[in-house]
Amino acid sequence: MSSQQESFTDRTLVVSGGSRGIGLAIALGAARRGANVVLLAKTAEPHPKLPGTVHTAVAEVEAAGGKGVAVVGDVRKEEDVDRAVETAVEHFGGVDIVINNASAISTEPTEVLSAKKFDLMMDINVRGTFLLTKAALPHLRKSTNAHVLTLAPPMNLNPYWLGAHPSYTLSKYGMTLLSQGWAAEYADAGIGFSCLWPETYIVTSAVTNLADGQNLAQSARNPEIMADAAVEILSRPAAEVNGQTFIDAEVLTASGVTDLSRYGGGDNPIIDIFIDAPGQGL
Repeated sequence: MSSQQESFTDRTLVVSGGSRGIGLAIALGAARRGANVVLLAKTAEPHPKLPGTVHTAVAEVEAAGGKGVAVVGDVRKEEDVDRAVETAVEHFGGVDIVINNASAISTEPTEVLSAKKFDLMMDINVRGTFLLTKAALPHLRKSTNAHVLTLAPPMNLNPYWLGAHPSYTLSKYGMTLLSQGWAAEYADAGIGFSCLWPETYIVTSAVTNLADGQNLAQSARNPEIMADAAVEILSRPAAEVNGQTFIDAEVLTASGVTDLSRYGGGDNPIIDIFIDAPGQGL
């Protein structure tokens, strides 16, 4: 059975930061296959510059064929994260999949970057990933094919990436190290800890809100490529993916997808950060 046919009926996902973008796309990808989805996000009310709320996201999940519940909360707060996991257990009987999607980014030079922004990246990216995974672990242990998928990059120690934005890099590599550490720590627990990262820029609000965002969006792929890659990973046996870091295009190519043009980005989409390409310090 291919991932395009794999049923997610009775499987429950908890997704952090799932109001829009990649998190919502993954939630919808699973919902189309019948999944239950709990979305944890702060966006209870519409944002003037960002589309959607956690409530509109749940409506989309249900329209796609899944069951959804919104939890308004902050992934940095232990009580909110615990409430999201408890909600999944109360509504759907457990947790089978965690998607560590919530993330903050600031790529300013070190001498310009404020301590507030530094703390925000560490708190959302690293602390949030830790809190959600920790809260879900007792329930993941009970699942027959549990997964924790973290949206974090390969550990690329190319000096170009180390020097490009050290603080952001630290926070994202911290997410990767947690995933790989848990893969070893819980090697016998039957949980698949893996990471997923896009090969190219993805059309999200983080891109379109940049100064040249509209032009960049034309050379970026849409979030569905990450969703399709995530569903492919989550359809595999946990042991098969445990400890791995995946690139979206490589996952799909390996699964038999030969044409990535349907995801947009044109003939030469912009290669994402942390992915080595000509001109990037090589």
